[in-house]
Amino acid sequence: MELTIHQTYLPHNDPAESLAFYRDALGFEVRNEVEYGGMHWITVGPAGQTTSIVLHPPGADPGTTDDERRVIAEMMAKGTYAAINLATPDLDSTFTRLQAGDAEVVQEPTEQPYGIRDCALRDPAGNLIRIQELR
Repeated sequence: MELTIHQTYLPHNDPAESLAFYRDALGFEVRNEVEYGGMHWITVGPAGQTTSIVLHPPGADPGTTDDERRVIAEMMAKGTYAAINLATPDLDSTFTRLQAGDAEVVQEPTEQPYGIRDCALRDPAGNLIRIQELR
């Protein structure tokens, strides 16, 4: 069996802010944008790779209850709902570029006790993004 990771989903609450962050700050290419029923999905990903992030409206699934939507909104506001790990060969320059773009910094580049060096920030929806240095 041969499997690859094709897409992952992260919620957004402002399509324009999310697009600016993922396209302009992270440099991802926009692969698709879909609007339906007043909601907006944006698919982005690193150039030259097939893996994508689908930025989606939280609670868009019709099976999501109002209480669940409320909890999702609360968790997004705290930054505890969703996360993704990215990697780069040059963590310092990546961090400097993102910091200059007003990204919400959670942790500056740090040598972790478990053997990696990484930093953390939040996207406009509060999703945690950890960026690990490739060694």
